[in-house]
Amino acid sequence: MPLPLYFLTFALHFYPNMKKIRFEELILFENEDYIIINKPPFISTLDDRAEPDSVLALARDYLPEAQIAHRLDKETSGALAIAKNPAAYRHLAIQFERRKVEKLYHAVCDGIHDFDEVEVNLPLYSLNKGVVRIDYGKGKESKTYFTTKEAFKMHTLVECRPITGRMHQIRVHLSSMKAPISGDETYGGRPLFLSKLKRHYNLKRDTEELPIIRRFALHASNLAFDDEKGQRIDVQAPYPKDFAVAIKQLSKYR
Repeated sequence: MPLPLYFLTFALHFYPNMKKIRFEELILFENEDYIIINKPPFISTLDDRAEPDSVLALARDYLPEAQIAHRLDKETSGALAIAKNPAAYRHLAIQFERRKVEKLYHAVCDGIHDFDEVEVNLPLYSLNKGVVRIDYGKGKESKTYFTTKEAFKMHTLVECRPITGRMHQIRVHLSSMKAPISGDETYGGRPLFLSKLKRHYNLKRDTEELPIIRRFALHASNLAFDDEKGQRIDVQAPYPKDFAVAIKQLSKYR
């Protein structure tokens, strides 16, 4: 399904056309084997027939042998690992398979929640439409831990630590706890509007209010793993502008 017009307008405002983005500007870490980038939202990780650009295409313009080691949803921003050679790719793939890679995400959730290493262990099953559901018969083991980082007026910033790496895992698990990610309408989240935070909010006549963040509010904040020499690679990805603005507004109108 194509993105609504306001999503595309937002993407062009904060993240100009992907052809104008210099891949080098996304790099957070690089050595002889790996590149870690801060993936912008609104760009697919792998090649997409409907989109001219992807992280993979940008990476291979920078280094033809580049291989994407894992995926982030199109709207999700944050730390993404890229292998520079086949041996490095295999090494990291094994670590993902053995659940040795540490991943942390930050999510803005609807409602006030007090999570302290809350474990959600619910099996997930992917439907053909790209939607995931909890299914005890067909689903695969899926485990995530959640901890509240900060509570606001009507929302909560939650740290998410997935142990497995299923499609839409964090989104579905948060929804199962009645804490859907803000803006994630697929799984029950509501758009984040300033009018819901600010008293006496006045919208200009003949204008339509747009959400503060025009995607679901999920960011891959940290990624850590060991390279082939046993050295720890631990990278933190700063919030992109839209996520940072959302947190600022939530903090302002507590």
